[in-house]
Amino acid sequence: MRNCSLHRLILLPVLAFSLLLAGCLFRTHQVEIRVSSAHLQTATQLELIDRINSSAQRIRTLNATVDIDTSIGGARRGQVTEYQEIRGYILVRQPGMLRMIGLMPVIRNHAFDMVSDGADFKLWVPPTNKFYAGQENVVAPGATGLTALRPQIILRALLLDEISTNEDIAVLESGVEKVLDPKTHKDVDQADYRLDVIHHGPNGWRLARKIYFDRVHLQPRRQRVYDEHGAISSDSEYADWKQYGDIWFPSWIRIWRPQEEYQITLGVVKATLNEPLTDQQFTLEQPPGAQVIHLGVAPRAAARDTHPE
Repeated sequence: MRNCSLHRLILLPVLAFSLLLAGCLFRTHQVEIRVSSAHLQTATQLELIDRINSSAQRIRTLNATVDIDTSIGGARRGQVTEYQEIRGYILVRQPGMLRMIGLMPVIRNHAFDMVSDGADFKLWVPPTNKFYAGQENVVAPGATGLTALRPQIILRALLLDEISTNEDIAVLESGVEKVLDPKTHKDVDQADYRLDVIHHGPNGWRLARKIYFDRVHLQPRRQRVYDEHGAISSDSEYADWKQYGDIWFPSWIRIWRPQEEYQITLGVVKATLNEPLTDQQFTLEQPPGAQVIHLGVAPRAAARDTHPE
């Protein structure tokens, strides 16, 4: 009996292995791999860094007419509200100055007017007759939509910051993105490049940005900006790059702010680069009778500004 049991134990693995070889316990099927048919360029880490830094150094001013789409909401709010596309104008003068004006549909009155010198900002919202003023880095708790928007968010998405040789370390990685193949019109895998920008700040090294490059044109297709806790603060996408002289600039920009749950899409109608802009073009005075809301200003100082003696 013991010998019979031992023979059975030996025969079972042999029988199972024989069935596997015969194909009785498994089957094989084809996996369709859809890969982009586009011709992809190659670049080194230093070449990609130079592309970012060269653009940041060469673009000193921007004067653009844009179509603005806005949506507010997401998973936390449980709903998304989309606003009608409006015409807008964006002025940029480096370093740090930006003005953005949005016009109401049809009647073309101001929907908002926003300006910043890089440290402080002003925002006028005529439909509510409110005038916000304060520091760029201050957002009131619970602020949504325009009241949470800051000019520097737009500026950093429009013109990507330089990668500093002193305070940043850039690490190159290869990735894969889903794209629509121009020949088959199907979603396919396409290789891309990604620069992880590690920044040295007051609290040490941290991931500051991740820049994704399209390998067809070697232009940035996406930039994710991270806060000091490692969470995404801004997620910007770029498409339809056009050449202005010898400078390339995207015609489509989408900015998603996941923490405040709002999204802005800019469609560039026309643009001029590096033409002179005056100080007056970045001046926004407080309209008479507007309700003034100060952010990031000491209460007494705010009171003096609102009710001058």
